[in-house]
Order: sequence, then structure tokens, then C-alpha cells
Amino acid sequence: MTRKKLAILIGIVFAVGAMALIFWPTSEVDEHTQEETAAETPEGVITLSEEQISEAGIELATVRSGAAVELVFPATVAANPTSTARIDARASGVVRSVGKTLGDYVASGETVARIESADAAALASQLSAARARVTELSSSYERERRLFEENVTARQDLEGAQANLSVARSELQRAQAAVAAAGVSGDGRSLAVTSPLAGRITAAPIVLGAFVNAGEELYRVVDPNGLQIEVALPSAEASRIQPGDEAVLVVGDGREIGARVRSVTPSLDPESRSATAVLSLSRGVPGLQPGAFLQARIRPSGEIDRDRIAVPEDAVQVVEGRDVVFVRTKTGFQARDVELGTRSAGNVTILSGLQEGWQIAVANAFLIKAELGKEGATHGH
Repeated sequence: MTRKKLAILIGIVFAVGAMALIFWPTSEVDEHTQEETAAETPEGVITLSEEQISEAGIELATVRSGAAVELVFPATVAANPTSTARIDARASGVVRSVGKTLGDYVASGETVARIESADAAALASQLSAARARVTELSSSYERERRLFEENVTARQDLEGAQANLSVARSELQRAQAAVAAAGVSGDGRSLAVTSPLAGRITAAPIVLGAFVNAGEELYRVVDPNGLQIEVALPSAEASRIQPGDEAVLVVGDGREIGARVRSVTPSLDPESRSATAVLSLSRGVPGLQPGAFLQARIRPSGEIDRDRIAVPEDAVQVVEGRDVVFVRTKTGFQARDVELGTRSAGNVTILSGLQEGWQIAVANAFLIKAELGKEGATHGH
């Protein structure tokens, strides 16, 4: 082989090696290509066709400006007159038994304590005397009836005996009613203390063995389902609140409770210069006690804040700890971060993140969130 041929062969080998190095795929190039491909799809974008949106039942709504005005006031929990009861001692005496204590539930008419009293003995004695009187006059009437049938006595004597028996029976009924109402025990020594309504005991100053006077408070009972909310309205705002207006109550742990304005006092308090709005709760709230303080957000009917946007609560989804709303795009949806305001009547105020005129997913928006999670998992893999 000549030197010239050897040189040509070596040149060909070097050329082939160089081309192999240039075009041979490497893991670094593949990773770079994948990153560029992923970057082509913006984060939070979901591709869905019109047919897919329809089949999933995803409903759209157009963002409009205008959110209901909410006025914020301090409020106090109170019990309405028919849902609270003060249980007093019916007579003077010594507390012989205590059946209920603070926080216990009581049924209507349930005995919660017993008081040993001279009044119990007096009522029992009156009942015994009335029964004896009826027994005596019943015998007299039967004797007069037999004598009248034998033509021994006049009709006037029979009618007199019958009248006396009727009076005695009436006295017996009165004595029985008095004993039943007082809850006199079988031995005639004590009176029952009963609750006039069902509820929970919120006060129990009663002490076993203590002497109590007639009219002294022993218990206080409140029906949790009969609570109402009293809101002090400044004079400038009182005319804006009307019966029927919707409201939201915020309790200490952050819970929100639906309510509605039941009434508004027609005049201002001369000392505080404020009116009082009474709110009815939409449901019973466990743990809510009379005297507790709340925050009330009342929505005056017909008043709209044109500078704010409100959307249905179903439109807001939480993605990776962020509140988002899915905005309609040409190819599907884009997740938009939003800042939330107050919630009321199924709507939530949007402070930032949306513009008027945009179309957003409302009903079944959670399906888009689920689809976004699937795509995120795919990219992560």
C-alpha cells in the first residue's frame, strides 16, 4: 500500500468518527428537549374540546361586575321569650333532691328537683279531707235516695243531698289538680320542681340541703333551637336594613352561619342612639350560648357594589393551596389565581384575579381540577 492510499484511508476513518460524535443522541440532549417540550404548555392549562366540556356537564358563566353589599355589625346571642325559662321554687322549704345540673338536657315537664315543704303537707291534707268529704256525702246521698224511693223522705231532701255531693266532688277535683300541679310526693312531704320547656340548663344556683324561699331561682333553661341574634344598628344604617334581608354570622372559630333579619325596631334607643335588628338562625348551632358575641354581615336587599365581582362558590377550587378559578380559553381552560373576599348566599366576592367579560367554569369545575392533577402527575413522572 502506498503512502498516498494510507493517508486517504486514515482521513476517511477520522471523518466517519467525527460524524458519529456529532449525530449520536445523548441523555443530556434528550433532557433538554423534554424541558423545551414541557415549556411549550403553560402551567395550569387544560385542553378540553367543546364535546368533552358538554359530556362532563361543566357549566360556564360570564363574569359580571356587581356584588351584594354587606354591612358588618357586632351582634349578641340571645334567647327569645318562648325559648328560655326561669325555674323558681314554688314554695319555701328544704331542697331534698337535685336531679339535674349545669349543662344537662331536660325534657318538658321533667322533674329536676324536689323541695320538702309544709305546703306539700297542706295540699296532701286538703286532698285527703276532700276525699273523705266525698265519701261521707256519697253515703248520705245513697241513704236519701233509698228513703225517697220508699216514700219516707221528700224530694227536697234528696235534691239537697245530691247538691252537697256535687260540691264535694268539685272540691275533690280542685284538690287533686292542686296536688298534681305542685307535684306532691306520695308521702305528702315534698313538691316537684319541673321544667316548663325542653332545653339545656344554663344556670343552676340550686344547692342540695339548702333552705329556699318561694320564688327563689333554682334553674335557668334555654332551648338551643330558639336562639336569636340581636344586632345594634347605628342610626345612619338602620333605615337600610329591612325584615327579610339575608345575613351571615361569623362565630369565634371562624364558622359561618346563615341567618335572616326577622324584625327591626321602629325607633332608636334613647341612650345608644341605635336600633335593634333581630336575626333568626337558619338552623340550630351546637355550642352557641346566650350572651356570646358574634360578627353579623347583613346584605341590604337591592344594594349592589358595582366595583366588585362575585361568582358562585362552586367556581372556586383549591389547587396546591391556592384559590383558583378556571377561565375558558380557545382550547380549554386556564387556572387563574384569585383573592377571595366574603362569602354569602352561595356566592363569594373576588377581590382580584378576574376581569369582567371572562367566561369561567361554574358547575362541575372540580372535574377540571381533577384533570389538572392528572396532567401534573404525568409531568412529574
